[in-house]
Amino acid sequence: MNPVPWDADGAAPDERRIQTTVALGGDGADIAHARHMAADFLAHVRAEHGLPVSRRAVDVTQLVVSELVTNARKYAPGPALMDLRIAGGTVEVAVWDSDPVLPVARAADAGRVGQHGLEIVMAVCQGFTAQREPVGKSITARIALLDEPAGALAGRQPL
Repeated sequence: MNPVPWDADGAAPDERRIQTTVALGGDGADIAHARHMAADFLAHVRAEHGLPVSRRAVDVTQLVVSELVTNARKYAPGPALMDLRIAGGTVEVAVWDSDPVLPVARAADAGRVGQHGLEIVMAVCQGFTAQREPVGKSITARIALLDEPAGALAGRQPL
């Protein structure tokens, strides 16, 4: 895996994004493979590009990847794509699948077993979007690379 820097919309070279994309074929190993790839990507960002990445960012990114890829495997037939990219002070995790139905977070229910993935993702991320694509949909979650000195999440307002 070699993340590819690219110029976004004619951005200056110092504004390049770092990203990598993987096709997920639909077998049982996809979720674990995607989690490992996310951790490797963030290690590469830290080691090769000198960007600070907190341990929490790695853990949360792996959790988000696990939830989004699990949903793609569970609800959409066929392959999926996962894109990881650094944008400002965040890592963006985007998962595309072939099902055009957008996910909806369910009301909190402590008695419900399962189906809490989207609630979890939305609770730990700094941003979340779901959009229909010409084929299927794309779900993107943004996770802060660093925590604030006081322990709060970067980019998130205290409650």
